[in-house]
Amino acid sequence: MSWTDERVETLKKMWGEGQSASQIAKELGGVTRNAVIGKVHRLGLSNRAGSGGGATKAPAKEKPAAAKPAPKPAAKAKPAPAAPAAKEEPELDENGIPISAARRAIIPAGQPLPPQPSANEISPEALAKVNEVEKTAKKISLMELTEKTCKWPVGDPATDDFWFCGLAVQQGKPYCEAHVGVAFQPMSSRRDRRR
Repeated sequence: MSWTDERVETLKKMWGEGQSASQIAKELGGVTRNAVIGKVHRLGLSNRAGSGGGATKAPAKEKPAAAKPAPKPAAKAKPAPAAPAAKEEPELDENGIPISAARRAIIPAGQPLPPQPSANEISPEALAKVNEVEKTAKKISLMELTEKTCKWPVGDPATDDFWFCGLAVQQGKPYCEAHVGVAFQPMSSRRDRRR
């Protein structure tokens, strides 16, 4: 469908009479309501001239002028406030930009991170058990994993020294008994350690 001069004139006339976009689309045929609305906006007809349309814009209401506060009665002269304490100059970097506390906390690349507290610290007994189990682990690759092998990852996946435990899994769990003890800790014991 193309917007011929005749169709555009019909649209303008009906829009001016207050007809809805749906009614205009029906009258023109082969055009949707949205197409009519788009054409109205492109023609700059969005404000209706007639009073028959319910979609006319109401004139903007003027905002009431803000009331000026009443002048305060003259007060007795007060002594001048003390001079502000000397402001501590911030530490600047090599470009003269102030160094924030957050920037001071950034550790340069290659430096080890300080020990971080953990909300779910593993008990020393469980760690000792895991270390012993990992000495006897099958050390299998991803392709060797089955539903009967422990899927506990060990090492850095980006290195050749990465492997999975591979021991027999505990029934209903993805890990062996030692790794289940680390992965699935009872709620109460975790809560007690946080205190």
